[in-house]
Amino acid sequence: VQLQASGGGLVQAGGSLRLSCVASGSIFAIAVMGWYRQAPGKQRELVASIITNSITDYADSVKGRFTISADNAKNTVYLQMNNLKPEDTAVYHCHTTVVVSAGGALRDYWGQGTLVTVSS
Repeated sequence: VQLQASGGGLVQAGGSLRLSCVASGSIFAIAVMGWYRQAPGKQRELVASIITNSITDYADSVKGRFTISADNAKNTVYLQMNNLKPEDTAVYHCHTTVVVSAGGALRDYWGQGTLVTVSS
């Protein structure tokens, strides 16, 4: 299973970006898709996750500003980021937990990351 993320870039504080991540390969079913981020000198943290295209979870620091959504038909997850702040600057990593075959176990996969830089 491969994850291809896109949409990062440089934006001024208060601006918006939309991240996309497409999962491809041997996927029987997707259980969870989400975004994590890692800022320089800090640990990787959960930003947002979505389960079965409906149940969402957000880090407190992004609630009300970020929205996660998914298109199951396209195996794609999106992260709409509004009112960005300099503290949102980080490498954003796409993550998924999938079932690779009928009756198979759950497996975790990570994308390569996309850099988001928010200038003040």
